[in-house]
Amino acid sequence: QVQLVESGGRLVQPGGSLRLSCAASGFAFSEYAMNWFRQAPGKEREWVATISSTIIDTAYTGAVKGRFTISRDNAKNTVFLQMNRLKVEDTAVYYCSARVMRKDHWGQGTQVTVSS
Repeated sequence: QVQLVESGGRLVQPGGSLRLSCAASGFAFSEYAMNWFRQAPGKEREWVATISSTIIDTAYTGAVKGRFTISRDNAKNTVFLQMNRLKVEDTAVYYCSARVMRKDHWGQGTQVTVSS
C-alpha cells in the first residue's frame, strides 16, 4: 500500500532554515507528481508546493515562493522541501501527498515551529 513518511520538522528561530523529507513506498514513485501541504493551528490545510514526476516542473504558493524549494530523488523515492528564511507564519504541520490511482494519499505530517 502507499506509504508516505515525513521527517525533519522541529523548532527553529525566525530566519532559520529546515529541510523536510518524505520517504515514499508502495507505488511507482518516479511516475507521480509529489506535493507538500501544510496546516497551521485553527486553519485549513493549504497547498505549498508541487514537483512533477520528471523533476522539470515545480510550483509554489505565493507565500513561500523564493524561500522554499521542492526537490526529489527518484532513486531514493524521496521528496524534499528546503525551507529558508523561515517566518513565524510558516509554523504548521507539513504533509507530503501524492495522487495515486485517482486517490489522494497523505503522510502523518511533521511539525515545524518557527519561534524565537
